[in-house]
Amino acid sequence: MKYKDYYEILGIKKDAPQSEIKKAYRKLAKKYHPDANPGNQEAEEKFKAANEAYEVLGDEEKRKKYDRFGQSGDFYNGMDFDPSQFGYGHNVRYEYHTGGPNKGFSDFFNMFFGRGTSTMENMFGHSGRPNEGFGGFGRHFSSKGEDVEAGIAITLQEGYHGVEKNISLQVNGRPKRIAFKVPAGILPDEKIKFAGQGRPGANGGPKGDLYLKVNFKQDSSLTLDGVDIIAVVDLTPWEAALGDEVVVDTFEGKIKVKIPVGIQTDGKIKVAKRGYKDKKGRQGNLYIKIRIVNPKSLTPEERKLYEELKQASSFNPRC
Repeated sequence: MKYKDYYEILGIKKDAPQSEIKKAYRKLAKKYHPDANPGNQEAEEKFKAANEAYEVLGDEEKRKKYDRFGQSGDFYNGMDFDPSQFGYGHNVRYEYHTGGPNKGFSDFFNMFFGRGTSTMENMFGHSGRPNEGFGGFGRHFSSKGEDVEAGIAITLQEGYHGVEKNISLQVNGRPKRIAFKVPAGILPDEKIKFAGQGRPGANGGPKGDLYLKVNFKQDSSLTLDGVDIIAVVDLTPWEAALGDEVVVDTFEGKIKVKIPVGIQTDGKIKVAKRGYKDKKGRQGNLYIKIRIVNPKSLTPEERKLYEELKQASSFNPRC
């Protein structure tokens, strides 16, 4: 007969407290539950193994008996041993039951505990037992439904001020219309939670939650860097060369920005505390990023002035 290491099956240490044993079991039971793995034979076997492991380790008396046996032979998982050498098989009857309370449990379990009672009733508050296989506990195990995640796209200005939205989503194959408010100061990749709006739970369990992940629409003239805003402002060649004062739009109104003499394309001008403001009230800076733009067409007078400048200037940007 092969020795079963119930601690290894649950993924816990041999000195784990009962609370940790219960937590480990719940995690495995949810992961390998047949409702979550229809037709998966491997998951079914792992579900049965976890049930059997908890049936022993979740009961202090059974756990002591199991531990004494393991220490006597220094066994490890899957090791073959002869039950008769330990007092089983000749004077003690053990057998694999095809029905009754221990249906679905191994010969190894029945060698120790025969038709024992389940500790699951205390844990879950009903008479379903893990050793009843999928006709008992397996079908009464309730679990929360899966969470659903979807994405929404908003403008940087909508994120700064907050905005009310009304969107349609497909949840569980059905259209769902949701009205909600995007809070002011939300940041990219943050999520808005709607409790109980996800997929239905199993066997009467609660519904999952719906999460809307926020993304900002692409804008070539306005980008967010942390809580700093980078705004692209176009200048004429003469504004950049001579310096000037231009009006720039911000989320809190228009401001005048002084352009220093000789600024170049991609040069930046910092305006303190005019950036994005997050939900905690932290506000970044506004950076004016310069782009020098030439006129697409010239009047005769402009052309004449450009020609005169060309003749008069010794500046060569390639040297």
